Amino acid sequence: MSGCADDLAQRVVAWQRTQGRHDLPWQRQRDPYRVWLSEIMLQQTQVSTVLGYYARFLARFPDVATLAAAEVDEVLALWAGLGYYSRARNLHRCAREVMAQWGGAFPRTAAQLAELPGIGPSTAAAIAAFCFDERAAILDGNVKRVLSRALGFGDDLAQVRHERRLWALAQALLPVAADMPAYTQGLMDLGATLCTPRQPRCLLCPLASDCVARAQGQPEAYPVKTRKLRRGQRAHALLWLCHGDAVWLERRPDTGVWAGLWSWPEFDDVTALCAWLHGWPGTLTVAPTLTHVLTHLDWALTPVHVRLPDDLSAWPDAVMAQLVQRSPRGRWVPRAEWAQTGMPAPLRQWLGVG
Repeated sequence: MSGCADDLAQRVVAWQRTQGRHDLPWQRQRDPYRVWLSEIMLQQTQVSTVLGYYARFLARFPDVATLAAAEVDEVLALWAGLGYYSRARNLHRCAREVMAQWGGAFPRTAAQLAELPGIGPSTAAAIAAFCFDERAAILDGNVKRVLSRALGFGDDLAQVRHERRLWALAQALLPVAADMPAYTQGLMDLGATLCTPRQPRCLLCPLASDCVARAQGQPEAYPVKTRKLRRGQRAHALLWLCHGDAVWLERRPDTGVWAGLWSWPEFDDVTALCAWLHGWPGTLTVAPTLTHVLTHLDWALTPVHVRLPDDLSAWPDAVMAQLVQRSPRGRWVPRAEWAQTGMPAPLRQWLGVG
């Protein structure tokens, strides 16, 4: 290994203890529930965004038993705005499995943790390292960047065999068990604060003197990953249907965008939606289009707001039959239930739900 690799762990541990982050709320105690919750929330999400959600989530679900006993809709509602909603559903599934299979106590090894729903190898290693001092290597995005640059690992991480090689190198670099919490946090901190994707602050890095990427003058060239995510474009109209203080919501399919959340019925465009509404009573307003930006998709959404008359006798008999046929997983949800209903962020914005 390079000179950097020879004492990389010791440098990272020393730097973390003096310069790393020590004030994150999940660092205050070595509680696997809190560490697990933070690790899941931090996937694809910045720390600054996670902090508020973490505090609210912990206030409502202070332990794994409380989370397991909750309904999934309440979990999704509290998660709304964080995105990647499969994380919330897996969080709920995992809590129930910990209660059912492990008596409410998280398993203590990375191998056992990785068998739980929604916990991948890197997350399992982080929990095991932080809470149980296990010598298990993590390899999230921050760590891939730090190690690739420090070691000059130039193989394409889009290929599984090369990622496995980096895993093996990461495992070989691990310090003694007692240093695992500081080392694991230190790698994360370096990637988040100094060894950033753009304009890394190399002069402040404890690995700078032997960093291969810095010596080459091209740290931003690492890590190498040739497979790029192609962004898609999509446009739909949404039926924002109101009666009294209730809005019609339908459960979305269990796969795909907004999987399992409650949303408005979706149509190809405003013309198709208005044609479907032909003959309906009430007032109709086309709201401004909002572009919902997802990781892989720019989704233009145009709500068509329809307020039905309060007097049910004014409704043609066919209206509800047509609605239920088009939206069989739908129901009227009164305003009092909106905050506890798992809805995607754009709907919560349109409805004024905090």
